[in-house]
Amino acid sequence: MNNPESLVEYGSRRVIITITAIFCALLEIVDTTIVNVALNEMRGNLGATLTEVAWVITAYAIGNVIIVPMTSWLSQQFGRRNYFAASIVLFTLCSFLCGNASNIWELVFFRFLQGLGGGALLVTSQTIITEVYPVEKRGMAQAIYGLGVIIGPTLGPPLGGYIVDNFSWPYIFYINIPIGVIATLLTLQFVRSPKYAEKKSSSEIDWLGIGLLTLSVGSLQYVLERGQEDDWFNSSTITLLTVTAVFGIFFFIWRELSYKNPIVDLRVLKNGNLRVGTILSFILGFGLYGSTFIIPLYTQSTLGWTAQQSGALMIPAALTTAFMMPIIGRLLQKGIPQQYLVATGMIIFFVYSFWGYRILTPDTGKDAFFWMLIVRGVGLGLLFIPITTLSLSTLKGQQIGQGASFTGMMRQLGGSFGIAAISTYISRQNMVHRSALVSHLDVNDPAVQQRVQAMQHNFMSKGMTPDAALNSGYKALDYMVAKQAVVLSYMDVFLYLGLMFLICVPFVLFVKANKQKKVDLSEAMH
Repeated sequence: MNNPESLVEYGSRRVIITITAIFCALLEIVDTTIVNVALNEMRGNLGATLTEVAWVITAYAIGNVIIVPMTSWLSQQFGRRNYFAASIVLFTLCSFLCGNASNIWELVFFRFLQGLGGGALLVTSQTIITEVYPVEKRGMAQAIYGLGVIIGPTLGPPLGGYIVDNFSWPYIFYINIPIGVIATLLTLQFVRSPKYAEKKSSSEIDWLGIGLLTLSVGSLQYVLERGQEDDWFNSSTITLLTVTAVFGIFFFIWRELSYKNPIVDLRVLKNGNLRVGTILSFILGFGLYGSTFIIPLYTQSTLGWTAQQSGALMIPAALTTAFMMPIIGRLLQKGIPQQYLVATGMIIFFVYSFWGYRILTPDTGKDAFFWMLIVRGVGLGLLFIPITTLSLSTLKGQQIGQGASFTGMMRQLGGSFGIAAISTYISRQNMVHRSALVSHLDVNDPAVQQRVQAMQHNFMSKGMTPDAALNSGYKALDYMVAKQAVVLSYMDVFLYLGLMFLICVPFVLFVKANKQKKVDLSEAMH
């Protein structure tokens, strides 16, 4: 215990380091979703479209995805404490700059930089907490940390809703500043760096791998976000960036498999369970962040709720997931196979999505969402840790850390792709449903004429002239068609999101279990 190279801490030092690391992890996680309920405010304030404002979320996720696989060697190059403190400073400074952004693309740029700082906070916080506790006491620390990782994305919308309703959207970024300043000072004072092996020289660092990763992910995201608006491959930019993304990913894979010090060790994917777990992590990210994106957007833009009402709707789901966590932990410790828990979680998530598909209308009430979101909370609780432990169940030694980093990156990528794909799909389906609805409206149809005349009389009773009232009647009819088209688009998203999870169930059940090996939950939470 008195080994000077040991990073285990005791007493108040350990408490301070634990609180600092958990706060930094929560800052990063909550910031992934806190902007969701502020999107409408940002659109109006900065004069942006739905597709443009989705970049506020996506840019942050891209920054996360790029930095997570690099965290290990950045810590080695600069020392963990220094790198962790620098990441908090970058995150905090960019929070201030996001709040002061004067246009949408300025905000998107600062969110990307904030994501570069934030990605390191999550991974490094996990490592710090693991190392300051003696092995026999790590379970409690990991439980607290795991709880934050699970419920963080769901706590973002209610917190964001309260801030947007009572202050203004820049304050969702400003609240990070005091926490960031305190966390930086505590990190410099209390966190210690392990003694690393010899630093890699700049000639050994996989600069080409970093460049290819950044280029391919960035190009792919641009294609997903702008494709619908720019008419897909009729746009030379979209075509060029699609080719760039495809070749970028190809050469990135080739580089990582052939270079002696790869930035992402793809060889670890030879493990079958990790391959399945990586795909499942991507799908989990798609469902977790995608569903947290569409619900506030639907309730505000279609139902006309305030940001706070929209955010508060998510609280029961967060509490349900929190309640599920110790139960899932006990089930795993008792030896229940991870794939059974994951398959159950996916079926429950399908039930949630199909429920959403059935209840959406132009005026769905608050009560209709309650039990649906409780089901979502149960489903996510059954998915998160079991998927990660399933991924790592047949890995050994150093491979466990590499596998954990890989699943974390793919979960974030899934969320990023999910938001991009969903916002594009909603825009596209909206036009499809609108055209279909309009084609069924014949102005010579007696039923349509009666509806328009009824609205005309209604407007005339409010003092309008017959011509103006008739014009307003047609406008009202057009508004009803547009609103119904939007509702149908959201219904499609819920249905297909659920089907995606349901299709995965048989594949999960075919994954072979490794009953002999117990997985360290502290690694799984990474």
